[in-house]
Amino acid sequence: MTQPPVRDKTFFGHPRGLATLFGTEMWERFSYYGMRSILVLFLSAPAIRGGMGLSETTAVGVYGVYIASVYLLALAGGWMADRLFGPRRTVLYGALVIMCGHLSLSIPIGGASVWLGLVLVALGSGMLKPNIAALVGELYRHEDDARRDSGYTVFYLGINLGAFVGIMAVPWLQQGDRWHLAFGAAAVGMVVGLAQYVLGRRHLGGVGEEPDHRLTPAERRRFRAILAISLPSVAVALALWGLSGTFTIDRFSLVLAIGTALVPVIYFVFLFRSHEITPDERTRLSAYVWLFLGAAVFWFIYDQSGSALTLFAQNNTQLDVMGFHVPPGWINNVNSLAIIFLAPVFAEAFLKAGDRVSAPLKFAVALLLVGLSFVVMSVASGIASGGIRVSIMWLISVYLIQTIGELFLSPAGLSVTNKLAPRAFENQMMGVWYLAISLGDAIGGQTYRLTRVVPMPAYYLGLALAAIVAGIAMLMFARRIRALMGEGASRPAELTG
Repeated sequence: MTQPPVRDKTFFGHPRGLATLFGTEMWERFSYYGMRSILVLFLSAPAIRGGMGLSETTAVGVYGVYIASVYLLALAGGWMADRLFGPRRTVLYGALVIMCGHLSLSIPIGGASVWLGLVLVALGSGMLKPNIAALVGELYRHEDDARRDSGYTVFYLGINLGAFVGIMAVPWLQQGDRWHLAFGAAAVGMVVGLAQYVLGRRHLGGVGEEPDHRLTPAERRRFRAILAISLPSVAVALALWGLSGTFTIDRFSLVLAIGTALVPVIYFVFLFRSHEITPDERTRLSAYVWLFLGAAVFWFIYDQSGSALTLFAQNNTQLDVMGFHVPPGWINNVNSLAIIFLAPVFAEAFLKAGDRVSAPLKFAVALLLVGLSFVVMSVASGIASGGIRVSIMWLISVYLIQTIGELFLSPAGLSVTNKLAPRAFENQMMGVWYLAISLGDAIGGQTYRLTRVVPMPAYYLGLALAAIVAGIAMLMFARRIRALMGEGASRPAELTG
């Protein structure tokens, strides 16, 4: 039984432990978003400029699978915390692995170090992200929903503060094709984050020290047997594929994307059939499925900021502003900067609104806004299709609209995941939330292939309409979803008959 955290000091009126988690996540996001802001540009840059020389569509596909893998592995990270190490140690181990990944990317010795670095960053991020978010929820175990939502919004401010500084620093260092110097800066950021976490863990009290459902000896033996079979099997399959002469990065990214899309389906089936979930928890989980799908549609569009929109910035946007050349990756920082200023406003507004603004309503608004952002993007792309470099204000407008949508959806998503999580799978459920991001990114990275045959304005408009339709559907069924969550006046049984 974990003890409540020490409450003698506060952090902006919140538990002091939030400062430790805020700072750790801030520096981890510095390294992650800083590297991400140049990744597609690095992958698509020709070898003579020190890049990987991939086509733009292949680079976007690899980017999408990489981002999807970061969030897909969050499910494994949650399992490690639940069954093996506990959240606090899993966060520590994840930070170490991320640091090693960025160090590998910083070594200019060829493609092998790049692929190894991406694998390590994805694995370490999967261990860190769901568990540090779950630790935030544990700080509010005995608090009301509105206070927990407010705490998550403050935590989200740390994410975007780190992203802002990372996106400023890393692309600036990359200018002149100094790719590996920029990757090294991301490694330094992760070192600082790791040190901050180690020094500040005492403020967490007894939160997250032990796994909630440690594996039994029999389960450990079964787990080791599965690893002993699955890992060599995957290695052999990849080796045979390579020897066949049909292996390409493009095909490999497509296979991984399909696998990523299947994982949420398989995992939700597993959850609904688990004997460790009570009937009430199963009902709430059915509500969560609809929120999950809405989030996947949101991230499907939103996370193209680091791929399609970054390439649009490089190829179709006027980046010389008042005699100063803006690195393409810097435009991503509109999102981070807007959140830094708007997150406290939204945190206060949601705290005052309390339960009057429900999670399904927030999701619906977010979907409508992200759809609107790509309507704007479709217009900008149509202007640029005539060979004109458009004003940077088009992309700034897109990012501002998406930021407001993100503030409606993401803190609420973290909070509702913590609230609806079955007790036996609490940390894993934070991984399930990141599966929604993984699903959206995997699909988004592959749909960019359509741009080979579909004009860019039509591509953006098609995605916009998909999000708007999803937002309208969420709005229409918001009351039913709330009832399944146990918040509405109607009982869930009345809605399923």
